[in-house]
Amino acid sequence: MNPIKNEVGTIFIPVKDIEKARDWYCDILGLSADGEVQFGHLYVLPMEGTGIVLDSKIYSEQNIFGAPVFHLNTENIKEAFDFLKSKEVEFATGIEHDHWFTFRDPDGNHIMVCKC
Repeated sequence: MNPIKNEVGTIFIPVKDIEKARDWYCDILGLSADGEVQFGHLYVLPMEGTGIVLDSKIYSEQNIFGAPVFHLNTENIKEAFDFLKSKEVEFATGIEHDHWFTFRDPDGNHIMVCKC
């Protein structure tokens, strides 16, 4: 019996300004940004499935995700791309293979959106 489960609990994203990051992520995910910043540096995004925690304590330029370490799901890749385009995000790629694309958050972390 292995005591470590084969499931991901939470992904920590390094962010420079916790309040600014909270507002940005909540906006693109359609979430209310009224949750509490914990311990002055953590914000838990209310996700379905695997959690995401924004953390300003771990932020440094060396910790920024230079490649996606997770992806957000969408049922319509074109609508997702157009939605983020309307939010004026910085894209790292266009829609690839009609299946996925990547963009950067305001701190430069690469995020992927993938058609499920």
